[in-house]
Amino acid sequence: MPRNLVCLIGACFLLVLYVTPVVAIDRSDAALNSLLYQLQLVNLVRPSKQSEDSYRILRSGTKEDKLDRAEDIQADLKHFWKTKNILTRVNTINDTDDLYQRATSLEPTSSDYLPVSNRLRYLLWLSEHYSWNPIVIGGWLKQGDYHESISDISFRLNMLGDLDRYDKNNRQFNQAIATSLMRFQRRHGLKQDAIIGPETLRWLNTSPKDRARLLANNFLKRSRYLASLDKRFLLINIPAFELVLVDHDEVQLKSRVIVGKPYRPTPMLSGQISNVVLNPSWRVPKRLLRRDLLPKVREDGQYISRRNFDVFDAKGEIIEKSPEEWQELAHGRFPYRLVQRPGEENTLGRYKFYFENDYSVYLHDTVDKSLFEESNRALSSGCIRVENVESLANWMASNLVRDKQTWVDMQVERQKTQWFALDDSLAIHLVYWTAWIDNEGSSQFRNDIYNQNSTSNIALIENR
Repeated sequence: MPRNLVCLIGACFLLVLYVTPVVAIDRSDAALNSLLYQLQLVNLVRPSKQSEDSYRILRSGTKEDKLDRAEDIQADLKHFWKTKNILTRVNTINDTDDLYQRATSLEPTSSDYLPVSNRLRYLLWLSEHYSWNPIVIGGWLKQGDYHESISDISFRLNMLGDLDRYDKNNRQFNQAIATSLMRFQRRHGLKQDAIIGPETLRWLNTSPKDRARLLANNFLKRSRYLASLDKRFLLINIPAFELVLVDHDEVQLKSRVIVGKPYRPTPMLSGQISNVVLNPSWRVPKRLLRRDLLPKVREDGQYISRRNFDVFDAKGEIIEKSPEEWQELAHGRFPYRLVQRPGEENTLGRYKFYFENDYSVYLHDTVDKSLFEESNRALSSGCIRVENVESLANWMASNLVRDKQTWVDMQVERQKTQWFALDDSLAIHLVYWTAWIDNEGSSQFRNDIYNQNSTSNIALIENR
């Protein structure tokens, strides 16, 4: 099929998808469509012969066959949503013969269900009409370059909604392609440099079917998680490197964050922030001492004093050594613990937000602000560094800190540590979502930094 015709069909498909009112078709047809689109998502998450047969009948069977199968399909969908802890309206519908009411009552109540369902339909249509063979460029491409793959690249940008116009004869990486590529990179959490390197090319080569699977699986994880949250919470999406603070359904704060490296991952958990620490000291965990700090001490014996560390023995007494002695000790068994004093050079910065957990992770400030400009911010040893930490601290002070006068008095102090109790704890959730539809209706994807999207891991998560 000619590509221009494919683009035209795709545009028409989206137009019908978003503007055709339900009343324009038969009520029973609308009901069957609702069941079809629900099955579409189910088959992406948990394909089975039964669900695939039902999907095939709803797509291409006779009207009579569809209606005969409808009751069984509804029972299967009801069971699926229930086992996945996805909220529906099925229990609010009394016994009725109205197929449309029964079918639509099974749809998830999540506000993003319809946008996700519509996007899945389009991606699956795209998968059926275009072969998404890998593009190979043999290097890097930037604006002004000529390359045979530019036609395929611009076509994909067009079909994914990032490029307005597609010219099949163009072989130059022009301004329009560069602009659309930055939009594409932004939607995938990549560095917006309008350069096609390995990461950008990998996402360009990700097939529509694989995108649909990611979106469907993450929809389930997001929907059941968000449905369980209270009115006030702090949520960090790890692979998105983003924090959001919500209070009574209103977003109070967003911030970029830095999370754990792949070999020192930030755990997925929920907890309660119970204290804010002003001017924290930093007690170096043994693992970080061995892996990170002792190699630096071996190179520079003055590292300990220069970075304002106190050294304690097992009895809690401060140990004093010369730089040469510290260097020598760092080469062998090091029987001491290091605590960095509070101050402007402290690794934790100005604020620490403590919540009890089994991993000794928490939120904190950082002295190295430049790292927030990195697109891949999996850079810490497990704790979460917050860019807009001052705004978060001020919100906590206004809404939760019990001793507000001491908080005000301590703002000029940088050397003294002060723990602040809260009138009420703040729920915190560390989650892992790599695909979603944002508030503007754009599909967002993020790199699977901890390799959680493998088939085995998805199966494990979905069966919890």
